[in-house]
Amino acid sequence: MALVTKRFSMFRSLIFTRRQPLFHARPCSTTSTSPSKTPSEKQFETWVHTLKPGFTPSDVAQALQAQSDPDMALDIFRWTSQQRNYSHTSLTYLTLIKQLIAGRRYRHAETLLEEVLAGACDASLPLYNSLIRFCCGRKFLFNRSFDIYKKMLSSPDSKPNLETYSLLFNSLLRRFNKLNVCYVYLHAVRSLTKQMKASGVIPDTFVLNMIIKAYAKCLEVDEAIRVFREMGLYGCEPNAYSYGYVARGLCEKGRVEQGLGFYREMRGKGLVPTTSTFVILVCSLSMERRFEDAIEVLFDMLGKHRSPDHLTYKTVLEGLCREGRADQAFELLDECKKRDGSMGEKMYKGLLNELYLVCRE
Repeated sequence: MALVTKRFSMFRSLIFTRRQPLFHARPCSTTSTSPSKTPSEKQFETWVHTLKPGFTPSDVAQALQAQSDPDMALDIFRWTSQQRNYSHTSLTYLTLIKQLIAGRRYRHAETLLEEVLAGACDASLPLYNSLIRFCCGRKFLFNRSFDIYKKMLSSPDSKPNLETYSLLFNSLLRRFNKLNVCYVYLHAVRSLTKQMKASGVIPDTFVLNMIIKAYAKCLEVDEAIRVFREMGLYGCEPNAYSYGYVARGLCEKGRVEQGLGFYREMRGKGLVPTTSTFVILVCSLSMERRFEDAIEVLFDMLGKHRSPDHLTYKTVLEGLCREGRADQAFELLDECKKRDGSMGEKMYKGLLNELYLVCRE
């Protein structure tokens, strides 16, 4: 017991010189033989003494989970790792990593990530998925998430599951912001899709929608439609996002008639498109001079309390004017003003002035 106490004293002095205490120690008398302990040191000692000799990883995980201070949890984690006949497991690493992330101690979490990848503990699916989620939330750790994924592929007990693929697809899709960038990451989406199917993981609607969105964003609309048609094979029912991604991709590709067909099929099922899907349909139909269809979609949009932006209104109204249908354009503007509760006077007057200018051309 004396040896344990001596080792504890040495480790305690090491820890509390490593980081600044949460509270400053009170000034002590010059005649005192030992310095007073800070509240954080006392709390640390209390938790260490709570862990009985021969403690298990489960005991350590409970102690870590009980900490409201992530720094204290890290101190306990490091102290226990130095004890004889004890080593951390995926459970203790997972518990501490969650504590550190919740406490915004991201650098410490990255250190533990590297330890796990170096083989510091046993493989665990919950641990690997938590690390992937952490990496996907940090831009500069994007590539590290795929390093973890590759480690999972080679692990006999921690193969990627649906959650793994959901996290990776979602991380890839967040980078589909420009057309030229989309093509760079589309290869990764294709590869990940093949690996998911080969591993026997059955995708859900959320994952399939992300794959459809990736193809539609890159204007690979035939591939998007193929995945859309395959949804039933996995027991998945297309939702408003499934239809919306395909309809938008078709319109952007110039296949407006097909896009309108998907829109009507969606509305026939009672599904409501997103605002962006409505807007792309209205603008695409107007640019093809299909104003009756455009106005039909526009009124449907307003009926679902979705408000078009200034550019959408302008595309329809000015298109009508240039077709020699100025009277209809002014009537449509007044009707939209009645139906669109969010159209303010500023937008209305702006659109009205623009119509007058177009009519004078």
